[in-house]
Amino acid sequence: MDDIITARPSWHTYFMGIAELVSTRATCVRRRVGAVLVKDKRILCSGYNGAPTGIAHCDQTGCLRAKLNVPSGEKHELCRGVHAEQNAIIQAACHGISVQGATLYCTHQPCSICSKMIINAGIVMVYYRHGYNDAMSLEMFNQAGIELVQLSTN
Repeated sequence: MDDIITARPSWHTYFMGIAELVSTRATCVRRRVGAVLVKDKRILCSGYNGAPTGIAHCDQTGCLRAKLNVPSGEKHELCRGVHAEQNAIIQAACHGISVQGATLYCTHQPCSICSKMIINAGIVMVYYRHGYNDAMSLEMFNQAGIELVQLSTN
């Protein structure tokens, strides 16, 4: 009986923990990111960052951004990876799952590219654990009325 967990995690702890587990599948050599889309306390879809299906991953080819010394948050087009948030939205679309009104739990604050997708997908709330230096993303979320909440790292 010593193995029984006595306290249930909060919903935020639960969903962020799942996002962190999802991030372990990431193949980016710079940052492992996981995302989970949730609605009515139910998981809709998840995603992690990595190259598109059938394409060699950065952990196999090396990171072009690192080779070119591209700072974090700049020139996203030089990355072969699809971001975790993008993959979660894409997976939902592939399976006919509406994310309108959903909440996103993500290990990292979304970048400006992902924020545009999140806004247009109708996601209404974003929880994240680790910050990311992207002022444009914050500005767009603010203008769209999407609340962005950083959860503690425990």
